[in-house]
Amino acid sequence: MSEKQRQCCVVMRINLDCNACCRKVRRIVINLKGIDTHTIEKKEDRIIVCGRFRPSDVVVKLQKKMKRRVEILEVEDLTGREEGFHDHETPYEPEHEYSEQQPDHMTMPLLF
Repeated sequence: MSEKQRQCCVVMRINLDCNACCRKVRRIVINLKGIDTHTIEKKEDRIIVCGRFRPSDVVVKLQKKMKRRVEILEVEDLTGREEGFHDHETPYEPEHEYSEQQPDHMTMPLLF
């Protein structure tokens, strides 16, 4: 397996104004290599794409074909669990408790 192409799920934001835009995005995504599944959420202006690909390649292809800005909102690596990534992190625990101390200055809420 290539280092660049891993099994991942990418959430992207693109402006989808009409049904024709959704059809065009669908056609572009279907024709890309390595895409397993895709979901187009028109109301949220989001596209979720899963498969074995580089997220940057999909973004560049969509930007060129759609002539619109595409933002990557989230990338979830689905192959990371096999390669020794930690499933959980230890929660942060402060070393000292400072419950009896008073603040040095008076605090006021900001009102606008």
